[in-house]
Amino acid sequence: MTDVKKTSGISRRTAVKGIGATLGAAAFAKAIAPLTSWAANQSIDEFLQKHYQELTPAQMQKVLKRLEADTKKDYGAEVTITDPKPQPGVKFGYALNLSICVGCRKCAQACHVENNHDRKSGNSYIRVLEMKKGSLDIEHGKVDYKGPVPKSDSFYMPVQCQQCDNPPCVDVCPVEATWKEKDGIVAVDYNWCIGCRYCEAACPYHARRFNWTKPEIPQEEITPVQGYLSNRVRPQGVMEKCTFCMHKTRNGELPACLQACPTGARVFGNLLDPESEIRWVLENKRVFVLKEELGTKPSFYYFFDE
Repeated sequence: MTDVKKTSGISRRTAVKGIGATLGAAAFAKAIAPLTSWAANQSIDEFLQKHYQELTPAQMQKVLKRLEADTKKDYGAEVTITDPKPQPGVKFGYALNLSICVGCRKCAQACHVENNHDRKSGNSYIRVLEMKKGSLDIEHGKVDYKGPVPKSDSFYMPVQCQQCDNPPCVDVCPVEATWKEKDGIVAVDYNWCIGCRYCEAACPYHARRFNWTKPEIPQEEITPVQGYLSNRVRPQGVMEKCTFCMHKTRNGELPACLQACPTGARVFGNLLDPESEIRWVLENKRVFVLKEELGTKPSFYYFFDE
């Protein structure tokens, strides 16, 4: 398992200059337009904030209080933001039974709500693909299918962050704003991300999302229990992704998408626990991972009953 990387000390300003040197003027201006809009609204404390891995516990508490106050000011919502850490002896894994997924998209909707996504965009970290039976080519799966589900000639494949052991998104980040945690979750420091979108291009699973605008969420719909690295309201101009709901799972709960699934197609747990349900699935079902040939080593598995 990949360990959390030490930060190299590179600044966001240095990285932006480097990106500008490799792009044409027009392309560079377009690429950083959301970033400049966000930066104009940053406070001094936000601009000077250290990388997540360099923050002391006292500094992190100050950051969390600031973010809670910002959420109250911007959305009128009282929230609690914490920073739960990985648990010793835990590596999270996910498995999905494609035989009983019905394509209802309730997992995607639960993700949308739990993770405080912009309501107008309808964004979610989960894409549910409608696939023709006999095919496993996710590049030809339909995400905009309509009508009653399930269809007799199709099966349904939800795709989200695969929490890879060799994540290509981490390798390309110029400021180390994304890394792999000890419990297997690939995290993002939203306050350190410069919005270059290199990670989005590198991900072979189309699992990263870009915050083009400041999220619009009604006060009463804000999820009040939040995590710094997970479902807090993200600023405009940054990349974001599924974190296996670490604000829940690191506290012994299940991901929101699993809780919403009406058929029990989703299995989540500790890959290092031989008694866990996820280990039973891996040892008793014919599981597979997406794009195995790329060597990303996902911690997200799929299987059929037969």
